[in-house]
Amino acid sequence: MSRSKVTIFWFRRDLRLEDNVGFFKVLNGNYPVLPLFIFDTNILQRLPKNDARVNFIHDTLQQMKVELQSLGSDLGIYHGHPKDVFERVCRDFDVQHIVCNRDYEPYALKRDAEILKFLEGKAIGFHTFKDQVLFEMDEVVKVDGSPYVVYTPYMKAWMQKCSTLGSLKAYDPKPHYKKLLKGEKLPNLDLKAIGFENSVQKVKPYTISENTLTDYEKTRNFPAMEYGTTHLSPHLRFGTIGYRSLLQKAQQSPNTTFLKELIWREFFMQILWHFPHTTDKAFKSQYDRIVWRNNENEFEKWKAGKTGYPLVDAGMRELNSTGYMHNRVRMVVASFLCKHLLIDWRWGETYFAEKLLDYELSSNVGNWQWAAGSGVDAAPYFRIFNPTTQIEKFDKDHKYLKKWIPEWGSEAYPAPIVEHKMARERCLSAYKAALEN
Repeated sequence: MSRSKVTIFWFRRDLRLEDNVGFFKVLNGNYPVLPLFIFDTNILQRLPKNDARVNFIHDTLQQMKVELQSLGSDLGIYHGHPKDVFERVCRDFDVQHIVCNRDYEPYALKRDAEILKFLEGKAIGFHTFKDQVLFEMDEVVKVDGSPYVVYTPYMKAWMQKCSTLGSLKAYDPKPHYKKLLKGEKLPNLDLKAIGFENSVQKVKPYTISENTLTDYEKTRNFPAMEYGTTHLSPHLRFGTIGYRSLLQKAQQSPNTTFLKELIWREFFMQILWHFPHTTDKAFKSQYDRIVWRNNENEFEKWKAGKTGYPLVDAGMRELNSTGYMHNRVRMVVASFLCKHLLIDWRWGETYFAEKLLDYELSSNVGNWQWAAGSGVDAAPYFRIFNPTTQIEKFDKDHKYLKKWIPEWGSEAYPAPIVEHKMARERCLSAYKAALEN
């Protein structure tokens, strides 16, 4: 390869060319742009070898590579520790800058600090941009500068600040494609080369029609409705949809429910950024005094969808089969694990991290702590979902249950592993003992 002067654009969780802030900025820079992605071994080593998320990332990268090749450019796809990859790339090219969009998770912050130190030693610039959220870090805080820890005031402050921005700008890279590095053939990797295999699970296409957003409040709680929700969450997680473009659509809808769900996402992201310890410690520290039962046999039954509580079991079977679980069912499933079985929320969070195609650390931790009562703006500890009455509210025709539990109603279906009233009283006693100490 030549020793061309280049600026690298490092794709991470922003797998698209359109409406990508960092990519747009770098195309307006002074040097030809070399786009690349790194399959980070620090992340991959924790995943099952048939992980559908890795499949989705790989498939998306191949589509991006083809598109960039049609423009006379290319996308470099590498495998390894990011620092080692950049050492290699810096030998092949005269790298002037590395540009990327910001990531706020604890591992990402540690990784980027390491890359910054490495690049400073080589006098190479490292520049990051805000892309996956509208507001980040300290941009929506209280008057005294402290973070919001309750959703509703955060949401109102977010909406107020958003109203001052005017029309949101979606970034169009097309007029600037001439700045892409041309004439270099960059590395590509198949799944086998990074130690993975094809998965039977697939990320679903999203739908964000006008009717979907308008009717979202009426349809989002019913798990039997295939398109009662948007299926956007994996695409938001991996950045295959432009966030500003999505916010424009949400703002144009006469119903604000969908927009407020996007604000929940940003709320949990800023909570994780301000309180990184919450990945494995309760936000409300007194909740770490709860004496969990942590019965491993019951945990295995919960994971397998064999608790004898149909809505819980249907949700877990949907998750295990598809990598998806309806949001209403997630609340029931999480509450059941923490409160009916008195199993540590961290066990459930870890299992979801392995299985969910839309796994997002901040939202997963935030919602699990919400269910356990230990997090920000959490449900009070004495609020315990009744998994049976939830069926009558949200699946009264039993379409969802019958889809995922064909043996339901027969002798093959297990009896409940715990009696609801007893479990509720046991939970209240355990929580009360912890919180009164």
